[in-house]
Amino acid sequence: MPEVLVLIDHVDGVPRRSSLELLTLARGLGEPVAVFLGNGYSNAREALAEYGATTIYRDDRAEYEQYAVVPKVDALAAVAGAVQPVAVLIPATAEGKEIAGRLSARNEWGLITDAIDVRIAEGRVEATQSVLAGNFTVVSTVAAGVPIITVKASAVEATPAPAEPAEVSVDPEFSPHATAVRITDRAVRGATGRPDLSEAKIIVSGGRGTGGDFSPVEALADALEAGVGASRAAVDAGWYPHSQQVGQTGKTVSPMLYIACGISGAIQHRAGMQTSKTIVAINTDKEAPIFDLADFGVVGNLFDVVPAVTERIRARKSAG
Repeated sequence: MPEVLVLIDHVDGVPRRSSLELLTLARGLGEPVAVFLGNGYSNAREALAEYGATTIYRDDRAEYEQYAVVPKVDALAAVAGAVQPVAVLIPATAEGKEIAGRLSARNEWGLITDAIDVRIAEGRVEATQSVLAGNFTVVSTVAAGVPIITVKASAVEATPAPAEPAEVSVDPEFSPHATAVRITDRAVRGATGRPDLSEAKIIVSGGRGTGGDFSPVEALADALEAGVGASRAAVDAGWYPHSQQVGQTGKTVSPMLYIACGISGAIQHRAGMQTSKTIVAINTDKEAPIFDLADFGVVGNLFDVVPAVTERIRARKSAG
């Protein structure tokens, strides 16, 4: 079977859920081949094997942590050159997209970003994208070289398929540009106990309708073990940090469930969450554009509706 390279995004060796989703997706294209760069490999091997990696290329040198993305580009290019994969799958994060763009430019391979599905059709790799604020769905193929595809989180449900992967240590030569930009400091974001937006299967977001009071939004999110998002209006007003903004100028998410509380549904917000599997909208304005996108809608005041929903969820969980 043809091999599919998957760049593993991880935190201290623990693979992010989006990377396990890519291994799942890769199984439909060929043999999943994981590329693990950086420290903490011992924390990753079991998960990569559980989700079907048939081979793991690894390199734990410090350069991947000390410098910007170029060392990862060098390593991925070296592995891709040796393997000659049918496709390269990379998480559609800010770093992932930069790595993908550099790899594409370096090798003159075609690049597709923000895919929501990848498959083989008539012997070619095809990627599906949702574009122009979700108004169109595009199916694209790459005309030159190996397809490099960045895939949105939650594009597919990560499912185990245990394998016994071969492990290959690699030692690629770094280019002169690899050590040009050093990372001098890192600030650890305070833990909230909630999942990161890029990893969350459920997201509860608040907008202008909260009036700055996100307590009911956070309470519902905690009851659902969900992430908390915010619209640009809420962020611009200083009600919630920009790191939690969902939208064209914030984060693009695609959870299994997205609950929009007091969000009108401006086009820039819709562009960031339109590929969610199920969308629930709560708004006092029955003409709000968010209802055009929603699978389920509640016309009502979020301060009445959301606490009632939260209480019902807690009661169901307590009852088992």
